[in-house]
Amino acid sequence: MHPAFSILFFTTLAGAAQGLVFALALAVLFGIELVPGFLGLALGVAEVLLVAGLAASFMHLGRKTRAWRAVLMWRTSWMSREVIVLPAFIALVALWWLSLRAGLCAPWSWLLPLLALGGALLLWYCTAMIYACLRFIEEWAHPLTIVNFTLIGLSSGLVLACAMAALAGEARFVQVFGPFALGATLAAWAARATALRRNAGIRHKSTLQSATGIRTQKLVQKSMGMSAGSFNTREFFHGTSLAVLGNMKLGFLLLAFVLPALLLAWGTAVGGALPWVLAALVQAPGLLAERWFFFAQARHPQNLYYQVVS
Repeated sequence: MHPAFSILFFTTLAGAAQGLVFALALAVLFGIELVPGFLGLALGVAEVLLVAGLAASFMHLGRKTRAWRAVLMWRTSWMSREVIVLPAFIALVALWWLSLRAGLCAPWSWLLPLLALGGALLLWYCTAMIYACLRFIEEWAHPLTIVNFTLIGLSSGLVLACAMAALAGEARFVQVFGPFALGATLAAWAARATALRRNAGIRHKSTLQSATGIRTQKLVQKSMGMSAGSFNTREFFHGTSLAVLGNMKLGFLLLAFVLPALLLAWGTAVGGALPWVLAALVQAPGLLAERWFFFAQARHPQNLYYQVVS
């Protein structure tokens, strides 16, 4: 598949924001005392990330004025459900932030964080199911897609939350959630590595024979399915070499998982803000590279006809 950068930024930014809100909600529900102003600042950062992700997703639309039509198929489309859940989650985070500014007390002090936990999980599930439900793209049609979207978002959000807390002097927050950030990063690494091994061993059901309808065993393709470029040749194939794919895989494994895990282990052992900030800075480009590879690795069956040239 051709990775659209608008979708890369949307899923990465929104996932990190969900993980950040998830961590903050747990901190409030478990009664961890936070420095005045830190919770509001962190929620503000999460809101900015969510809105930036939503704005990035609009860049993928051909006719942006018709974006509202995306909600019409909510009964059958996971994309429509995501389009409904995302603005609702943004509104929920904004309401939580406003309640802090207004100084509202119980039940809002526990109800809004509890709703935020459920909203983050639901949004992760809806986003992942957009891809996991596509059975003809075998690299995505697996429960690991849902697991990876959730764990990677949780890892990035926890790392960001710990980095912000370390800079704000929230030692208690870092002490509690630092090990969870490391655990989430290691779990995301393990799940992503498992998905990579699974995808490397896939024997695709679609063949050149099934794509063209010509059943002979000696079928050889001499030219593309179309004589010129089209939507099919632009949107469903990335056009990069196997060497680029291999380098991108190595890059995202190092930047998104290996180096952040080492930095998080350092921060957990010795303390200080530097390891946490470095982990967040290193992980950010790794997450974009991981999402790029997620799309680029997927093989759309139509490419057997429109892209492969012997």
